[in-house]
Amino acid sequence: MAKKIVVTSGKGGVGKTTITANLGIALSNMGAKVLLVDIDFGLNNLDVVLGVENKVCYDINDVLSCRCRIKQALVQCGDKRSLYILPSGNLNPSSNISGQNIKLLLDSVDILFDYIILDCPAGIDIGFHRAVSCADSAIVIATPNLTSIRDADKVVSVLKSYELDNIGLVVNRARGDLIVSSKMMLPYDIEQILKIKLIGVLPEEDSVFLSSGYKLSSRTQSYKAYKMLAQNIHNGTKKIYDATAKYSGFFGSIRGSIKRRV
Repeated sequence: MAKKIVVTSGKGGVGKTTITANLGIALSNMGAKVLLVDIDFGLNNLDVVLGVENKVCYDINDVLSCRCRIKQALVQCGDKRSLYILPSGNLNPSSNISGQNIKLLLDSVDILFDYIILDCPAGIDIGFHRAVSCADSAIVIATPNLTSIRDADKVVSVLKSYELDNIGLVVNRARGDLIVSSKMMLPYDIEQILKIKLIGVLPEEDSVFLSSGYKLSSRTQSYKAYKMLAQNIHNGTKKIYDATAKYSGFFGSIRGSIKRRV
C-alpha cells in the first residue's frame, strides 16, 4: 500500500505546491512510484508547476462524477515513468466533495504506488480537512518569518487531532547569509517552536524561480536539499541541508557580504 502524505501550510505563498512537485520528482529519481494529487480545488496549479497542463484531459472531479476512470485521469510527468499526477479542476473550494470520496478513490490505486502525495490548500478551512482526512502522515511547510510560523503553529494544533503516523516540518526559503548574521531564524529554532520533527530545509535560490519550479539542475543547492528530504522520507535518514555551509569561514563571510550588498 502507498504511503499517503499531505503537504500543508498555514500561510499561502510558502512554496507548498513547488515542494510537492519537487519532492515527488526526488522520490521518483530514487526509484519510488509516486502519485501527486492536487486537492487545492480553489487555486489548483500543480499541473502547471509540473509543466503538464496541456496533457490534462480529465481531473479528479471527472473521476468522482463517473465521467472517466481514475487511470484515464492520471497524467505521466515528462519522461518519468514512475511519476504521475491526478489534477484538480476549477471547483468551488466549498464543493460537496468529501474527504471520504477522495480517500476511497485513492485507496483504489494505492497498490500501484509507493507514495501518494496530496497538495493541500493553505489554512485550516474545509479544503484542509478534506485533504488531511485522506492521509497517513503530514508535512508542514513554513518559512523563517513570524507570520508563517504563527500560522503553521495553528495547523500543527489541528493536525494533532487527527490520527496521523507522524507530522514533519520542512523549512523553506532559508538564507544562509542571513542566518549566520542572526537576521533570520534558525530552522532548529522553528522546530522547537512548532514542536514537530524537522525533516528538511530548502534554500532560497534563484534557480527554483528560473527553472519554473521543477526543472532543477543537479548542480543546484536546491536539488541537493530535495534529495536529502526524499532520503529522509524514503530511507529514514536524518540528513538536513545546511544553508549556512557556504557562508562559514573566511571566504564564506566574504561571499555573504557580497550577497547582502547585491
